[in-house]
Amino acid sequence: MSRRTDNRHRAATLCREATGLPHHVCLRWAAEGLISRGQPVPDAESPAQRAFEARVALVLVYAMRAGARLGITAVRPTPSGLGIELHPDLSPGVFAALMPRVDPGSGDLEGVPGLRLEHRRDGLHLCCVASGGAIRILQSVPAWRQPLPRGRMVYVGRRVDIPLHSAERARLDDWADGPAARDWLLSRLLRRPLLVNAADVVLGWAHGRGYGHSDGQPYGYGDLVIEWCCDRGVAELEGRLRRSGLATAPPGIGPGDPPVPGVIALENARVVLRRIIRHECAAC
Repeated sequence: MSRRTDNRHRAATLCREATGLPHHVCLRWAAEGLISRGQPVPDAESPAQRAFEARVALVLVYAMRAGARLGITAVRPTPSGLGIELHPDLSPGVFAALMPRVDPGSGDLEGVPGLRLEHRRDGLHLCCVASGGAIRILQSVPAWRQPLPRGRMVYVGRRVDIPLHSAERARLDDWADGPAARDWLLSRLLRRPLLVNAADVVLGWAHGRGYGHSDGQPYGYGDLVIEWCCDRGVAELEGRLRRSGLATAPPGIGPGDPPVPGVIALENARVVLRRIIRHECAAC
């Protein structure tokens, strides 16, 4: 086997392991030059698309933390967009977590700001009415028709003709002030769900929440912490994420600080992987 053919097969294998796509599709992408051994999963070309995917990733890692992982079983990532397949049992929770909702009393916002649902010729799409980013749902998912959970939070609305709530607009303005490297890193994470799912029981936080770097500095707005119970192998998962191209510096973005075990970085954005011990877990 030639070196070129071997690299194509290796790129296809890495793509399949990260995305869940059939191997023959990944191999065709490698032959067409869409993926490579150094970057085996296609990136989103549009900054608006990367930002939307990053916000979706951040919400899902946090909202699906109770053993459900991301709720995604496979993705079809292309430079122009992203398609996702949802776990049939978890899809109601995915939709409930993603749809933006506001606390009438405090004005606090949960979910993905600006996200709405739109039916197009090729199926259902999650759309950002502020920037134009979109994610296609690859299979028929009846969960979106179900009533959303009721509570103190009020859902903004599902349809693309519903304008932004003031709380959504404020959150989007705040997000726009964040680092571009964060959008690259979290968009890439969403495009590698099978690797994230390997953590088994996932707990995710952002914006600090009492955590700090090894140098004593608090986690910042570009950081995401992924934790899981039991010894699932932090080093092994980190190695698989790095081999998938998660930390490869894209155009215009510099690399992260010198590698630290358990920290994957692009410039000033980080994904932190760590094991926690839960006293109620018999396996810990």
